[in-house]
Amino acid sequence: MTASSHQSPASSRKVRRSWLLYDWANSAFATVILAALLPVWFADAVVPEGGVQWLGRTWSATSLWGYTSGLSALLVFLSAPMLGAMADLRGNRRRWLIACFIPGSLATVMLFTALPGRVAWTLGLYLVASIGFVSANIFYDAFLPLIAKAEERDRLSARGYAWGYLGGGIMLLIDLIIVQKHASFGLSAGLAVRIALASAGIWWGGFGLLAWRGLEEPEQEKTPVSQIVNTAMRRSLRTLRETFGTRDLLLFLAAFLLYNDGIQTVVKMASIFGAEEMELSRGTLMGTLLLVQIIGILGALIFGRLAGRMGARRAILLSLVMWTLLVSWAYFMHSAWEFWMLGAGVGLCLGGSQALSRSFFSSFIPEGRSAEYFGFYSIFAKFSAILGPILFAMINQATGSSRLSVLATAAFFVSGMILLSAVKDPKELTTGLQS
Repeated sequence: MTASSHQSPASSRKVRRSWLLYDWANSAFATVILAALLPVWFADAVVPEGGVQWLGRTWSATSLWGYTSGLSALLVFLSAPMLGAMADLRGNRRRWLIACFIPGSLATVMLFTALPGRVAWTLGLYLVASIGFVSANIFYDAFLPLIAKAEERDRLSARGYAWGYLGGGIMLLIDLIIVQKHASFGLSAGLAVRIALASAGIWWGGFGLLAWRGLEEPEQEKTPVSQIVNTAMRRSLRTLRETFGTRDLLLFLAAFLLYNDGIQTVVKMASIFGAEEMELSRGTLMGTLLLVQIIGILGALIFGRLAGRMGARRAILLSLVMWTLLVSWAYFMHSAWEFWMLGAGVGLCLGGSQALSRSFFSSFIPEGRSAEYFGFYSIFAKFSAILGPILFAMINQATGSSRLSVLATAAFFVSGMILLSAVKDPKELTTGLQS
């Protein structure tokens, strides 16, 4: 059977608000660090003109960013299943959440020290912050089946992304003012950017702590520490067998692995593409990302409602059609107004595709094993974030241009659509995973 729709004590209004607030908190990192400022600052200021010489080769900013993004995803990929199983066994998803997001937010604050020429240092801080961000999301996502009935999850997940777009948008707007009006504050352009980078970590850590204080999870029997690793390994292997033994779950995860690779590549590489390939100004890039956040609020809510009418699977398929059209168009773009239009399109479908993927997956989870299953979900999410940025970097390295790299992402969306079209909605299944 699929996960029970039993409403746990953790489903109070206070807990739901706290859960939504964490999306508000961590979206500052996703917006300012992953998408808007750090990639551009890294390419324009940290990496010397012409790239850096390492291991007898010249490495461009785009290649270094792509490879580091892939490495962070690989490290989470290797640790996620065990972490998730341990959190379920001990009933301490909340404790793991803070253990991940505090180091991540502190590393983000330290990006204030990302000075020109400090390439390895900047990449190291980005690596730590990115791992903290992604790992924390395993335990944050794992709360969704605990706080919402099955029929409520699409809407609640979409609301979470809407809160995230709002919070990330406000942080980005503040940083945009600091960067664009730096002279009015008596700041140099570089100092303004580094202050903006650090502010994302303060926002993430500060609001994250407020959210963390309001989260609760059901009481359960504590497994002795001496047994935890062995039991976690056995449960991880059981989950792996169940996943590969359930046709629709396996098909969905394979589809998600492909289309999320395209999404993550766009999110991580769009700004550096605009900066290096299209030579757009920092103001244009940040303004476009702000537009993505504003439109993203509406897009997440629209797709949440669409899922209620047509089902989550069909709504995700619709978003993937949109993604395919967007990245195909990006190959031909040359002007700033086109980049703005691309941002509007990305904002419309980004939140919907990610929020509904999360809630759609949650309908497969047996009761009491949410962190364990979201650990495996994170495997597919993070493994899918490895190939795309690395492929983007390799094509850029081989051709000297990112346009073919952008076009290649369409293949991820098309192949994901093909697999997802063969998946049955869990609500229609008569058999499935045993809890």
